[in-house]
Amino acid sequence: MVHVPKDEVLPDPLGDLPADERDAIRGSSRLVPYVDRVLTRTGAAPEPHWVITREPVETTSLLRDYFTDVASRYYGRPATEAEVDAALAEDPSDDLVCFLVGRRGGAASGCVGLRLLGPGVTELTRLFVHPRARRTGGGHALLAAAEDAAVDDLRAHTMRLDTRHDLVEARALYAAHGYAEIPAYSHGPYAEHWFEKHLG
Repeated sequence: MVHVPKDEVLPDPLGDLPADERDAIRGSSRLVPYVDRVLTRTGAAPEPHWVITREPVETTSLLRDYFTDVASRYYGRPATEAEVDAALAEDPSDDLVCFLVGRRGGAASGCVGLRLLGPGVTELTRLFVHPRARRTGGGHALLAAAEDAAVDDLRAHTMRLDTRHDLVEARALYAAHGYAEIPAYSHGPYAEHWFEKHLG
């Protein structure tokens, strides 16, 4: 799955060719090499986009990065290795029914997970974009991919999540995607805001 922002138009490397040449290249094995040469030569290649794939949760170090990030924000200082280990143990990820990893420019740079809460109801968790890739649309791409997976793979009609008060960027992201605050449905020690969205 490749995420292209809605307001971005990708260049058409065949645009300057006569119609008959364009059709001939499109219908042959020369298309990919031709496009690659044109985009490289002209500098018109787009910025790397987010490629999001479903992967086993145990194959990535992103969860440790996620817990390091949220624990450090919670403590107001860099979290220690022991604190991160404790967080991983207290809040295991072995119940995730779907785990997505986002790559930008080939580097694993974000993740998101889903849990099943009940028939047709999923919970979004572990949404994380590595600091090196922030402000590149990763949060939006991961959230959209998670919603697609919830509908297409899990047949869900509702997505819920909880988050902390200090994670203001996350709360803004959820609101921008149509999530509305609801009464508490969980009672975790770090759950301070609860959101829900009815999926199409």
